[in-house]
Amino acid sequence: MAKSLLRNRGLIFLSRLILGGLFIYASIDKALNPLEFAQIIHNYRITPPSLINFAAIILPWIELLTGALLILGVKVRGANIVIGGLLVFYIALLATTAARGINVACGCFSTSTAAKSNLTIRIIEDIAMLLPSMHVFFFHKAKN
Repeated sequence: MAKSLLRNRGLIFLSRLILGGLFIYASIDKALNPLEFAQIIHNYRITPPSLINFAAIILPWIELLTGALLILGVKVRGANIVIGGLLVFYIALLATTAARGINVACGCFSTSTAAKSNLTIRIIEDIAMLLPSMHVFFFHKAKN
């Protein structure tokens, strides 16, 4: 019974819509403010200086594109794998930063550095976002 519910096309679409929408929303401020996003990346103290600007310019557009593909149902498997990979990377980055005692504005949904993030809450949020990604990964069937 639970498996048939998880295979429900409407529920899979809802997972795609939620995850894609979150990634599109997360990308907007970063894409519009790459200098501020570059500062946030720098504050993590993990990225080589030569890659900070590249990451600040490219990452939001990857989030936007994969979010849109997920919602539109185009290249769902690939887009979902990229999003899942990003989420795992973000979780590891946040956990490493928290373990090092660095308190940063995470840059997850905003480029504002005014308030620092509760990294534990952000990690839990990212783990929660992994759930719809795993749902899509295991139960989405591509149209033939």
